[in-house]
Amino acid sequence: MNQAYKIHLMRKPALNDQFTATVRDLGTDGRGIVGHPSGQVFFVAGVWPGESGKFRITGFKQRFGFAQLIELLQPSPSRMAPPCSHHGLAERDCGGCAWQFIDYPAQLQAKEKRVRSALSRFAIDEKIGTIHASPHTLGYRNRAQFKTDGRQLGFVAAGSNRIAPIAGCPVLTPINQATLHALLGTLPEPGWHPQRKGTWTTLDVDEGITAEQIVPNQRRPFRQGNDAQNTFMREWLTTRLDTLDKARAVTELFAGSGNFTQVISAAGFQRIHAIEGVAASVAQLTGQKLHGVEGHCRNLFLEADCTRLQGDTAEASILVLDPPRDGFKYIAALLPKKHRYRDVFYASCDVATFTRDLQVLVDSGLEVQELQPLDLFPHTPHVELLCWLRADT
Repeated sequence: MNQAYKIHLMRKPALNDQFTATVRDLGTDGRGIVGHPSGQVFFVAGVWPGESGKFRITGFKQRFGFAQLIELLQPSPSRMAPPCSHHGLAERDCGGCAWQFIDYPAQLQAKEKRVRSALSRFAIDEKIGTIHASPHTLGYRNRAQFKTDGRQLGFVAAGSNRIAPIAGCPVLTPINQATLHALLGTLPEPGWHPQRKGTWTTLDVDEGITAEQIVPNQRRPFRQGNDAQNTFMREWLTTRLDTLDKARAVTELFAGSGNFTQVISAAGFQRIHAIEGVAASVAQLTGQKLHGVEGHCRNLFLEADCTRLQGDTAEASILVLDPPRDGFKYIAALLPKKHRYRDVFYASCDVATFTRDLQVLVDSGLEVQELQPLDLFPHTPHVELLCWLRADT
C-alpha cells in the first residue's frame, strides 16, 4: 500500500469514500459491523461476521456511520442463495427477511450469541438454554401486513419507505400465500389508493380472514406469528406452572385475547387477573368464559394505572407478562419494596427492553431460574425470550 493511499484512508471518512474491511460482528438490528481504517465504525446490511469486502460510505449518524457492500472479497462458509427472489438490498427489493442469505444454523448461533452477550452482566449464562429452533423456516408466518398504493402491493424496501412489490412470499403459510395471490389479482384497485401523499394503505391478513373480508387500514387481533413456536411457548409455561400451588392468585399483564390466559386457566388456578389495554381484546377474552379469569382493561403504558394495579391485584404472588417490543417501562410501579410476587414468567420479543426490565426484577429480589431463547421469525434478527424468575428468599 503506497503512502498516499494510507493517508487517504486515515483521514476523516467522507460520504462515498470506499474502503476494504472484514466484518467483525453483528449489530442489534442484524447488520454487520465493520471498522474503517480511521477507527470509525460502520453498519452494513447483507454481510456476516468474518466476511471481507469493499464498502462505500453512504451516511453518518453521531459517532458511527453506514456503508454499502460493493464487492464481496471473502464470503462466509454459511452464505447461501436466498430462497426468495425478492430478497436483496436494492431499492425494489423486500427488506422483510434480512438474513435469507445465511444458512439456518448460523442464524441460530448468532441469535443465541446475542442473547448471552446482552445478559452477560447478570452472570446467568449457565441458566440460559440453547435456542429453540423453528420447526419450519419457510411457510411458517401466520399473519402479515401488506402495503399498497392501489397499483402495487408488497412489503417495504430495505432501508427505505418505498413499497417493494412482490409476486409471492415463501415465509407465509399456504393459507396466507393464497390470500396474497387473491389480493394481487384485484390490482389495480383505486379504493386502496393512500389518503395522504407519501403514505400507503395497509392490508392486514391472517389465517382467519379471506381476501374479500379484509378492511384496509384495519389491524387484526394480535397473535404470535409462528404457530409451532407459540405452541412451544405455551407448553413451556404449562410445565412450569404445573409445579406451583394452584391456590395462589395470578396477575397476567398484556393478556391480549388470551393466548397465555388459556394456559393459566387450564393449569387450574382459581384467581387470575388478566390485564390488557385494548378494550376489544378484553371483550374477546371475557367472552371465552375461562375458569377463574377476571378481565380488566388498564393502560399499562401509564405509570398511574400500573401503580393502581398494586391494590387491584394485592393477593397475587405469580406474575405472567408478555409485553410488546417496548417492554414494560413501568414494571417498577408494580414492584414496591415489599411486593408479594414470588414467581415471575416474562415472555419478551426484544432483548434490549428485556435486559432493562430484568434489572428491575433482579433489584426487587427476584432471581433468574431459567431463560429460554427461541426463534420465532427465521431469516430475521428477531429473537424471543422466555424467563422464569423466583424470589431469592
